[in-house]
Amino acid sequence: MRINISYILSILILCSCSTTKLIKEGEQLYTGIEEIEFIGKKEYASSPIGELAITEVEAALAAAPNGSIAGSSTIKGAPIGLWWYNAFADSKSRIGKWFFKHFASNPILISDVNPKLRALVAKNALTYYGYFNGDVTSEIITNKKNPKKAKIRYRVTLHEPYKLANITYTGFSTTADSLIQASMDKSLLKDGEQFNVNNLTGERERINSLLRDNGFYYSQTGYINFLADSINTPGHIELRIKPKGLSQQVKQPYKIGNIEFQILNNSNGLPKDSVKTLKLRNFSITYTGEKPPVRPGTMMRNIFLRSGKTYSQELQQLSLQQLSQMNIFSSINFAFIPRENSNILDTRISTQLDKPYNFTFELNATSKSNSQIGPGSKISLSRNNIFRGGEELKLSLQGSYEWQTDGSLKGRQAVINSWEIGADVSLTFPRLFFPIIHRRHLRVPANTMLHIYADQMNRSGFFKMVHVGGEVTYNIFSKHTTTHTITPFRLTYDMLQRTTARFDSIAAGNRSIANSFRNQFIPAMQYKFTYDNGKTHHRNKTWLEVSATSSGNITSLAFAAFGEKWNKKDKNLFNNPYAQFLKLTTEIRQLYRINSKNHIATRFMAGIIKSYGNSSYAPYSEQFYIGGANSLRAFTVRTIGPGSYHPEKETRYSYLDETGTLKFEANAEYRFNMFGDLNGALFVDAGNVWLLQEEESRPGGEFKLSKFAEQIALNTGFGFRYDLDSLVLRVDFGIALHAPYDTGKSGYYNIPDFWDGFAWHLAIGYPF
Repeated sequence: MRINISYILSILILCSCSTTKLIKEGEQLYTGIEEIEFIGKKEYASSPIGELAITEVEAALAAAPNGSIAGSSTIKGAPIGLWWYNAFADSKSRIGKWFFKHFASNPILISDVNPKLRALVAKNALTYYGYFNGDVTSEIITNKKNPKKAKIRYRVTLHEPYKLANITYTGFSTTADSLIQASMDKSLLKDGEQFNVNNLTGERERINSLLRDNGFYYSQTGYINFLADSINTPGHIELRIKPKGLSQQVKQPYKIGNIEFQILNNSNGLPKDSVKTLKLRNFSITYTGEKPPVRPGTMMRNIFLRSGKTYSQELQQLSLQQLSQMNIFSSINFAFIPRENSNILDTRISTQLDKPYNFTFELNATSKSNSQIGPGSKISLSRNNIFRGGEELKLSLQGSYEWQTDGSLKGRQAVINSWEIGADVSLTFPRLFFPIIHRRHLRVPANTMLHIYADQMNRSGFFKMVHVGGEVTYNIFSKHTTTHTITPFRLTYDMLQRTTARFDSIAAGNRSIANSFRNQFIPAMQYKFTYDNGKTHHRNKTWLEVSATSSGNITSLAFAAFGEKWNKKDKNLFNNPYAQFLKLTTEIRQLYRINSKNHIATRFMAGIIKSYGNSSYAPYSEQFYIGGANSLRAFTVRTIGPGSYHPEKETRYSYLDETGTLKFEANAEYRFNMFGDLNGALFVDAGNVWLLQEEESRPGGEFKLSKFAEQIALNTGFGFRYDLDSLVLRVDFGIALHAPYDTGKSGYYNIPDFWDGFAWHLAIGYPF
């Protein structure tokens, strides 16, 4: 199929002259809205509820026209999709039909936007937030030059919002009323506050949860009614909360009876000829096989509901979370069967075993115009429920290889081969192993992980080192969005296995390198807080992680107890010095949803590490670096910083000194759908690492606020993502805009040659 590009371009140019040539008589092309006029906004909508009402009104009136930028109702670019529509809407050729199918956008008409209906929706939104006398009007503004084009003008009028008064709860049973009155301090409805349907809905859900947590299994939010009266007191809503149409079944609290736990091996259920039941008083396990796939004690420990105790929705949810956290069931279902003529609920928990093995594979590759190229990969295999107690054994292998060819070098030196390989093994138990914490004290999902790891790094022509260690970690999932990770013990050993004369000469003139690469122990403890609402129904997603790591402080206290001074350097642990430092890091990622096909993703991260006491310099393995496929995508890993420092050419690829003790990085990415499963991205990356103190061997590396802006490396770029549901294939092309070091070229754009600042990365998954 031959395509005449010049012909197609000619058609597009002609069609771009008139975007309304196919608009029918009586219709108008919608070109956006004028700035919404608010009357009374400053006087009546300055409160948080008022600001929320304004946001809802703006969302109701918003509609993106053809050519909209990032879904905006007012900011437009070239309506390219509309040009394709006008060019090929009537095309009979295969080429024309193909272009129309993949690139054309239907014209958005005033009738499609329906301004009167939007104004009515916006008015209802005002009522939702207590502005009962508010009003929203619309007006169509026809384009004077082209009557087939029109904008929309909206006017929003606000008046004094109504407030709540005389709130009463009535009609509940004696037991339910006692629960409600005892929890009035948590009520979302207060006299004198602005009327807000959100608070009414929240209070209904609060009362329902309160009742269900205290035995009222059949309670539902729909059984709680609100009676509002705005006549007695002008400008106020008198509110009564009462139950409606309740049967005896709903009115009474229930207790838990027998508990049956079913373990299904497949989706077809339990074959009758192979079913076995193990009974333990009021608890039983139904299964197939020689023995239960999960130990009975483990099941009882992970179910918080107890026979003879009052039913609780909270305990049911905690049981579900704890069973899910075991990662051995593909489905979990709770069923409660009432006994006839009693307030007893027998409980049946039906589960289906998941596949015992999980396998994951990650791959990335990097290429840079300075002849730097190399792949990296990670393979993980896990075995679930290995000891029939929900334990997970996981083995991971990772490695990377890099060729660095330099045209100025000859012979064997022309190719510098560097590699890194590592392995780690972890065993995770679905509960806490800690002496003073009992199950009754920690009624949230948690686990304990034992972890050992080893990593070997080889920088050809410079050094070879190994990094080995182990740790004990506790994960506490206090909410479905938050995790507390506590590592009370971690011991790592860094050993420099081999060095070259070239490395030794560099270390001899650079004390920080000599100390950071020395053989040493890193005894540490860590606390990490993680917030992730990615699995919630929030429109925008947020991921936040904050961590604090302390190394050598407990060890130094032990030495101090035996008379050694706190600030004495080079105290030894097992005949090797140990590191002492405090390290703080934070990272926040946000995903803003413009619409189903357009998103903006951002990331900000910062870190600082301070050595003291037994150490003057942080270990090399703990220092910060920047660059690569998931960082600054026009720069390779460890080729930026610290500050404006740039190593000599002969050591540029050793990765010795381009690390720091302070880090800032920011990324932004506009993600959009191109067609089908192919998505595109435009991105900007910025950041660098610095030193907290001046070093003569790395001039310009110290952090100075006055030089912060000029020492931030900056790049832009574009990329493609192919979504296969189970994984995302990604290729990114990074374009450098500013290097923080002297490149020999003046001005902010200081890249000597475009190709000097160009790199591409092939990877699996999103960068953040």
